[in-house]
Amino acid sequence: MGNLGFQELIIIGIVVLVLFGGKKIPDFMRGLGKGIREFNDAKNNVKRELEEGIKEKDNTPA
Repeated sequence: MGNLGFQELIIIGIVVLVLFGGKKIPDFMRGLGKGIREFNDAKNNVKRELEEGIKEKDNTPA
């Protein structure tokens, strides 16, 4: 699973075009891009907080 060929991508594109229509696709893609960007920002924030917590724990005298 996860191996999409060119034919599968074309079929998915056609289905999206039929479902959403040509005028709504740019809005859909823009929303999708924004969602992915927000997810990545949240993921990076969690990663940074975990790394800071580990550094604080390592710097704390035992």
